[in-house]
Amino acid sequence: MARIRIPSTIVIIFVTVQTGFLLFMYARYSSFMPQSEEKPSQVHVLILSSWRSGSSFVGQLFSQHPSVFYLMEPAWHVWVTMYQNSAKVLHMAVRDLVRSVFLCDMSVFDAYMPWKRNLSDLFQWATSRALCSAPACDSFQRTDITSEMACKTLCGRYPFSKVEEACKTYSHVVIKEVRFFDLKVLYPLLTDPSLNLKIIHLVRDPRAVVKSREQSVKALARDNGIVLSTNGTKVEDSKYKVMQEVCRSHVQIYETATLKPPNFLKDRYLMVRFEDLVRDPLSEISEMYKFADLSLTPRLKSWIYNITHGQGPGKKKEAFKITSRDAVSVSQAWRNVLSFQKVKKIQEVCKGAINILGYQLVDSEKEQRDLTLDLVLPRRQNQFSWSSFNPKH
Repeated sequence: MARIRIPSTIVIIFVTVQTGFLLFMYARYSSFMPQSEEKPSQVHVLILSSWRSGSSFVGQLFSQHPSVFYLMEPAWHVWVTMYQNSAKVLHMAVRDLVRSVFLCDMSVFDAYMPWKRNLSDLFQWATSRALCSAPACDSFQRTDITSEMACKTLCGRYPFSKVEEACKTYSHVVIKEVRFFDLKVLYPLLTDPSLNLKIIHLVRDPRAVVKSREQSVKALARDNGIVLSTNGTKVEDSKYKVMQEVCRSHVQIYETATLKPPNFLKDRYLMVRFEDLVRDPLSEISEMYKFADLSLTPRLKSWIYNITHGQGPGKKKEAFKITSRDAVSVSQAWRNVLSFQKVKKIQEVCKGAINILGYQLVDSEKEQRDLTLDLVLPRRQNQFSWSSFNPKH
């Protein structure tokens, strides 16, 4: 049988041409494929906290920024609809809803809200400046500082479809949520290539949290039942069992993020103490904005100063509202209001959190009432954040 001999030169030329063609096709194909290392165009920020920790205030610091689309506790709809379940069971549903909101897919609310709905059907919608200005509502400009009352009056009847429409026009999507108790639940979101997620973990002295919770006992009763897995029964937290779970969650979140954390958390976790924030608002807010790739505007600086330098600690009826108050007075009010017996009990159930988060225990009523004694300790070097560790912290 005759064999055909092909000169080696021709073989080399053929292989070279074939390789070049394959490289060309790969390059052309790759240009149409999403690059795994490229970050999404939007920045996603989750303000992770617990009830009565100043999270509504921090949420407003982001909501009023003209580049931010903000929603306050959208997972409230999950808990209201599925209230007979425990917080742990609801973690997955909450996480799925949060992911969809970050991606501006508001069809996720179909399972939790009436079919025909307006903006006003969304929980705390009027706290979102983005839902009070174009394209969601024509009454305000993006650069305006909006008030909840004015927004409710003017924008509530706009169609719910405006939520998704508005979300897609912003560079930043920020969600404030109090219904996560375990940082590891968020790992799928942190590793999701369609998200560019950063977490701001807001904490507050548990003794101050209890004082604030006492202003809103009835409002928190259903959530307490979900935290304590009471199968739908409302609970008043007279024995601080909910506070114990809240404190445990803060310790778990903080330790998970700072003690041998996974690589994907690098530059994506920032712990903020409410007390530091109210003592030096502009510095702390600038740090949070830098972490979130935002910058302060002169109008925001002026507004922040005004709402943190009001008169007095605020009234009971303002427990869930952002009003102008003396912010430092608010953070210290528990020392004059709570009995020492209550303080001792809170310190028993939350001792670990108080120590780890950098607060000082009190051993007597005299220490508690002595406001010259600073109970907010300097941040230790092991209390770092991935994003902004520096010697002064």
